Amino acid sequence: MKVRTIAKLSVVLLLAFVFTACNNSQTSRSSKTSRTTGWQYGDSDGTGFSVGSSHKTKTPNGMVVVEGGSFTIGERGEYVTAPRNNQRRRITVSSFYMDQYEIRNIDWREYTHWMKLVFEKTAPRLVTKANPDNTVWREELAYNEPLLQYYFSHPSFNDYPIVGVSWEQAMDYSAWRTDRVNELALIRAGIITQPDYKSLENMDYQTAVNDFVFNTQKYLWQGNYQPQGGSNAKKDIFGQNRKVNMADGIMVSDFRLPTEAEWEFAAYAVKAGKDGFTIEGKIYPWKGQSVRNPTKKQRGQMMANFVRGRGDMMGTSGSLDDRATIPNRVDAYYPNDFGLYNMAGNVNEWVLDVYRSTTFDDMAEYNSFRGNVYTAPVTEGRDELGNDIFGLDSLGRIRMDITQGGDVRNYKDGDLISQIETDFPLFAGESIENLTSTRKLDPTDVLSPKISDKTRVYKGGSWKDRIYWLNPSTRRYLEQDKSTNDIGFRCAMSMIGDEGVTGKK
Repeated sequence: MKVRTIAKLSVVLLLAFVFTACNNSQTSRSSKTSRTTGWQYGDSDGTGFSVGSSHKTKTPNGMVVVEGGSFTIGERGEYVTAPRNNQRRRITVSSFYMDQYEIRNIDWREYTHWMKLVFEKTAPRLVTKANPDNTVWREELAYNEPLLQYYFSHPSFNDYPIVGVSWEQAMDYSAWRTDRVNELALIRAGIITQPDYKSLENMDYQTAVNDFVFNTQKYLWQGNYQPQGGSNAKKDIFGQNRKVNMADGIMVSDFRLPTEAEWEFAAYAVKAGKDGFTIEGKIYPWKGQSVRNPTKKQRGQMMANFVRGRGDMMGTSGSLDDRATIPNRVDAYYPNDFGLYNMAGNVNEWVLDVYRSTTFDDMAEYNSFRGNVYTAPVTEGRDELGNDIFGLDSLGRIRMDITQGGDVRNYKDGDLISQIETDFPLFAGESIENLTSTRKLDPTDVLSPKISDKTRVYKGGSWKDRIYWLNPSTRRYLEQDKSTNDIGFRCAMSMIGDEGVTGKK
């Protein structure tokens, strides 16, 4: 009897242990209960601590998923005269989203139309600032006036890449795109109502900036801020303004320019095939070492538009020319393995990085980037509820200041002279540390530094470049407030969440 009793007791204890273990396992996986304390999340009778559930974000409109990985960034090919500013290094890039096509004229016209609608009467300078520089088409010994008049505005060029925009303008467009995409998402989710643009007729500039213009950061950070002064904000069942955050999966993270590392990785499309092998050492974004299509069906057709040689902008008329003496449509030619079009040829593209010739000598092994400037919002007190009141800039965005020591664009660049701005040429014997930041460089001084903290990288080759520049590892630079007729851009967006799952259909 004792043996049977002990056996029964052992079975009961074993079942109890298994039940407890299973229950604990279920609890640990539950999104409603703390794995470590057992307290329920969001319990109104408890502390009220709430946890957002995980979500899978959708691939943003116009973008494709670029699955991250490791690759060899830097110089490809053997050109004796090549600038040695891109030494090869092995790095890893996170997964991210990238525009399938370059930003088009029609995309930019949508932007300038919105700016004109909102700011033309009260702040026309902001409208002017957003316009592309059409004079980039002028050339002293060429007749390009039709392009100056029609390239940006005529519907025949709707799907051609925008040019004549600076790095700064591309950054402004990216911020504007973020706000418009998130504004529409909140409208469709019933969180806010659609803006009444007719009300702008009797609205002054300050009211428009403070209460009418939707801004993502302002919505997330400015206490109980709701666009349009809260009058059109949707109410929940308790009569309170319903507000969401990024964890709700309704809004997207910021559109931005891709980093140089992201851009080069995406251009080469370093992607393993079904056999598990990857192609390293590619010269161009496509397979093969030629600029003509090697496949049987499209054999011989051009993979990009570029300059063959002096005076040869497109080749001989017929089936084998690239059919473009200027930029072509953004969907022209063939995509690479990530589905990205015109990562070589057509127009060069701005990237996020500050240019340094030694960038690849000192670089992070993960998400390499030079150009970080760490900032914090400018506060102007608190409201009656204790929420921070943030200062706003001219476009209604939260004004940011650089934190102490937050400008690291020159970190380990070995080039202190790039930080100098003086009115006079450098004096012999005067140390760099003693030069003040208020002095400008003398433009007649041939020894003055030409690389500054505002010098940005662009990549990709263009319709007016030789074949060398179609190699994605090549890199050039231009001041961030300058523009040309051969530089455009496309946007990128960081991927938030499980890189192995997010973005897959």
